[in-house]
Amino acid sequence: MVGARTQVKDVKANKEIQELGKFSVEEYNKAILETPPSPLRSVGHGGSNGPVDFVEVVEAERQVVAGVKYYLKVEAMQGGVSRTFDAVVVVKPWVQSKKLLNFGPAPRVKFSDAPSEQI
Repeated sequence: MVGARTQVKDVKANKEIQELGKFSVEEYNKAILETPPSPLRSVGHGGSNGPVDFVEVVEAERQVVAGVKYYLKVEAMQGGVSRTFDAVVVVKPWVQSKKLLNFGPAPRVKFSDAPSEQI
C-alpha cells in the first residue's frame, strides 16, 4: 500500500539499510560539530552530548512518499556507552539524494511501560 509503513526484513544483512544508518550518524555528527556551543544546549541524557559511533541498524521501516522515507533504529556508541537512536532518512534515487530529517535518542522503555503477561 502506497504511503503505509512496511517493516524491512533481515535488516542486519541489508547493505542499503546499514549504509543509511551510517549516513544518519555521519550527518548527525556533522550537525553537532557545526553547531556553536551554547549554555542552553542539552547536556547529559539528551541527543546532543557529543558525537556518536555507528554500530548497526537493528530495525527499519520504509514508507513510499515523494521518495522513500526510512525509519531506522540505530545502535551507536556515545561517550563509551551503547545507545539506541531513532533516525528518519528520505531517499530520492532519481536525483541521487538522501537527507537526514531526524536523529535523536530512542525513548527508553520503562519496565512499567512494557506489556505484561497474564499468568
